[in-house]
Amino acid sequence: MTYTFFKIAVTTVLVVTISEIAKRSSFAAAVLASIPLVSVLALLWLYIDTHDVERISALSSSIFWLVLPSLALFIALPLLLKSGLHFYLSLLLSLALTAACYAAMVWALGRYGIKL
Repeated sequence: MTYTFFKIAVTTVLVVTISEIAKRSSFAAAVLASIPLVSVLALLWLYIDTHDVERISALSSSIFWLVLPSLALFIALPLLLKSGLHFYLSLLLSLALTAACYAAMVWALGRYGIKL
């Protein structure tokens, strides 16, 4: 249980650190946020927990395919905000679009026999 709390603490500290850095420099925060820290941590925690390289490989491949539809959020959100929509509405619409893109990607990959 202590190990689980350690993992939560490390992950939380990274997210809070990035949000604090963003107050001073959006560029520096963007660089840190664009590095797939959460993915790297997930791969690291999974390896430490299981030492199962096949699971690591499967997770890594799935992350690759699902990064593509996640980019919709980062395209839609600034466009919606610049159009004058309220932040929460813009975020909600961006998340809905991203969810639709995820569904479309999973469907398309399934059509080509790629299982996540």
